[in-house]
Amino acid sequence: MPKIAENPLILVDGSSYLYRAYYAPPHLTNSKGEATGAVYGVVNMLRSLLGKFQPQQMAVIFDAKGPTFRNEMYQEYKANRPPMPEDLRSQIQPLHDIIKALGLPLICQPGVEADDIIGTLASRASKDGRAILISTGDKDMAQLVDHNITLINTMTDTVMGPDEICEKFGVGPERIIDLLALMGDKADNIPGLPGVGEKTALAMLQDGNSVAQLLANPESVSTLTFRGAKSMAAKIRQNAAILELSYQLATIKTDCSLELDWPQLNIAEPDRDALVQLYGEMEFKRWLGEVLENRLPHPLTSHANVGAAATIAPQNETPALEKAEYDTILTQDALNTWLDKLANADLIAVDTETTSLNYMDAKLVGLSFAVNVGEAAYLPLGHDYDGAPEQLPRDEVLAKLKPLLENPEIQKVGQNLKYDMSILANAGIKLQGVRFDTMLESYVFNSVASRHDMDGLALKYLGYKCISFEDVAGKGAKQLTFNQIPLEVAAPYAAEDADITLRLHQHLWPRLTKEQGLSQVFDVLEMPLIPVLSQMERDGVMIDTMLLAQQSEELARQIDTLEQKAYDIAGETFNLGSPKQLQALFFDKLGYPVIKKTPKGAPSTAEEVLVELALDYPLPKIILEHRSLTKLKSTYTDKLPVMVNGKTGRVHTSYHQANAATGRLSSSDPNLQNIPVRTESGRKIRQAFIAPTGRKILAADYSQIELRIMAHLSEDAGLLKAFAEGKDIHRATAAEVFDIPFETVTTEQRRRAKAVNFGLIYGMSAFGLSRQLDIPRNEAQSYIDTYFKRYPGVLRYMEQTRALAAEQGYVATLFGRRLYLPEIRDRNAMRRQAAERAAINAPMQGTAADIIKKAMISIAKWIEQEASGDITMIMQVHDELVFEVCETKAEALKQKVCELMAAAAQLHVPLLAEAGIGDNWEQAH
Repeated sequence: MPKIAENPLILVDGSSYLYRAYYAPPHLTNSKGEATGAVYGVVNMLRSLLGKFQPQQMAVIFDAKGPTFRNEMYQEYKANRPPMPEDLRSQIQPLHDIIKALGLPLICQPGVEADDIIGTLASRASKDGRAILISTGDKDMAQLVDHNITLINTMTDTVMGPDEICEKFGVGPERIIDLLALMGDKADNIPGLPGVGEKTALAMLQDGNSVAQLLANPESVSTLTFRGAKSMAAKIRQNAAILELSYQLATIKTDCSLELDWPQLNIAEPDRDALVQLYGEMEFKRWLGEVLENRLPHPLTSHANVGAAATIAPQNETPALEKAEYDTILTQDALNTWLDKLANADLIAVDTETTSLNYMDAKLVGLSFAVNVGEAAYLPLGHDYDGAPEQLPRDEVLAKLKPLLENPEIQKVGQNLKYDMSILANAGIKLQGVRFDTMLESYVFNSVASRHDMDGLALKYLGYKCISFEDVAGKGAKQLTFNQIPLEVAAPYAAEDADITLRLHQHLWPRLTKEQGLSQVFDVLEMPLIPVLSQMERDGVMIDTMLLAQQSEELARQIDTLEQKAYDIAGETFNLGSPKQLQALFFDKLGYPVIKKTPKGAPSTAEEVLVELALDYPLPKIILEHRSLTKLKSTYTDKLPVMVNGKTGRVHTSYHQANAATGRLSSSDPNLQNIPVRTESGRKIRQAFIAPTGRKILAADYSQIELRIMAHLSEDAGLLKAFAEGKDIHRATAAEVFDIPFETVTTEQRRRAKAVNFGLIYGMSAFGLSRQLDIPRNEAQSYIDTYFKRYPGVLRYMEQTRALAAEQGYVATLFGRRLYLPEIRDRNAMRRQAAERAAINAPMQGTAADIIKKAMISIAKWIEQEASGDITMIMQVHDELVFEVCETKAEALKQKVCELMAAAAQLHVPLLAEAGIGDNWEQAH
């Protein structure tokens, strides 16, 4: 590899990299669905060059619109290129804007190709003794290489000087034009000499031959030793004009009249405000963070601290953020002052600092408040490191705060207030007046736009880089808990949380209320659910640890048996959990067909591959079962007993409102949603969820809720009639699809109809249905076709939903919740079709999620007002609610729960909830 001179003039072939970045993964979009991948790819390459070479001079050159002299010379020049894709065209201006904001000269001159601009600049600079590095992926540029000019392909990190050019192409830089002229160039539609490829062209250039010499003396080619040499002279004479034209087309001009010359290509100071705006719009969060922290990979970047002063415009309606001077409350006078501020504020931001993220074990270390933008304070209560200043008495302070925090008339805002609510509840304070939660504001506004954490939201919406927890607590094993952090460091961090929360609310709430229906989702569903979930989490669920221990032993025996079966089939021992060993066994030894490959090109052993292989081979089926049982054992039977809280004797999960894009709740530690219900082993685990003495488990879930929602949304007469008559919908569908009387439908026909019913609402194709039912594809297609003939309203709904999603970029639930679909207009058919399937299913799944949230809120209110002590809501899993109920009142409570669940929404069909009672969850299910 040639040595690159220090501080070279770097000339970047922007047009070459633009197309390469566009077609290379990942195919990125922002939350608005706008393509950003090409911009990201090119800017990433520019950042790499800046960081690696620290140049003082650099320019990025692009082709301009319109014809050049080559089009006048040859109308067919580049004529075979397809038009630029629209989602690439839309990225050109943002890319140009970012390049300029980085301080890099950008050249895009009408009538002159980028190659010729680069050729002219490089040639002039080389004559002046300047070292030049041309960054390109275009082989044509090889003709420019000389003792001062070097090529680098930044995407492959390949560097080429004269020797490398000769080694790669078979000729030196001075003969590259001759080579291109002879062999032609399909990409640019340069014709070349008919019938001559690269191998023949190289043979013709032996002994220092050139196109000019061949044209002057065609007969000289006859003396060369390659196949077809004797007939080549006649071909050269017959096509002399084409060859001469090809030479001219392949020649990069080095004498263009340019608006800028190389001495003017100095890198300027970056425009940070512009970068903040552009990175914010593109949603390049990591780069945005670098700008705000003044960590640009830029040779001329100054080291002034500009971080907090930048804003994202024009989308940001919040005033520019400046680092505020926050209060630390350590005296009674300071506390009294802030108690007055809190009592008189229209809205206060509240945040707690604790020793742990586990809401059941965390100890309260302090609270922070904000009453106005920039007006915030931290109230420490539990910093106990050596030398910590004296803090106000915890119990006395909490007694004074309690009336304010429990006052429903004093409105509060927070970020993930469910956690703070549980922390305060453990301290004897029932947080009320909870009006806003910025995490949920962001989530309802656009569930797929970001992760909804405060630091990310501040960066996205405020252009503000928050102090991170690692900044104050450190990382890894040496990370401090908050009580150990010195106050001079802890206080600004904590107070900033409250301040930024208030600012985020002021930014997000006006945007939320402008969008029809979203504020109703926020006010009616998400905010009232916070105290319900908080209470459920703290109530927890009782488990039978002895039973789980027995199940672990049984699973271990089953796992061992499966391993031995696998060894017997394979004829060797191996690690069933090793993808590398499975690859070697499946595809090298056993000769299984390769279904799919990993990004690195190796045969995949992912679950979907194993599922397909299991249809024909026994070993993949055993591997799948082994994986399932191993996961059950490690995730549940082994882990649940150690998750029992020492104080309560119960397991306490965490519910997440802002995770699933469709509005569904999820849970973690433990993940209750992932306990299998269709396998015997999964159902056994549910047996370990038990009720205490004198109480029973009541489990209630909605019957076929998504199909009922489909009937409502599609308004299909057949579906509406079947549900209105209380028919078994799968049997009714079977009767329609198979054109037989309802009473004669067999169990197998019902099973197939059920697969069609659920398959269609999840976008299943005929191929998928045929796989699931193990029937020929044409038979599966026949089922689908017949279904749509019998239920035309469903087909109409699907078609209209696809069209509407493509038009507006989102779909909505019955309650107004939106699911944005960034890939609904993607040029990649697979991604676009996946978005279309999501568009069809999301209104049903999302509406089902909304309905059960409404039911939870309604039931929690009823429990508080009428049934406190008799029933406790302890779990929510998909379409199911689980309760502990008084044994003697179980039947009456069951009836009431089902009534409230059925009344959660008014559909065109009856909403039906069914419930069971038992000593454990499995019995009640």
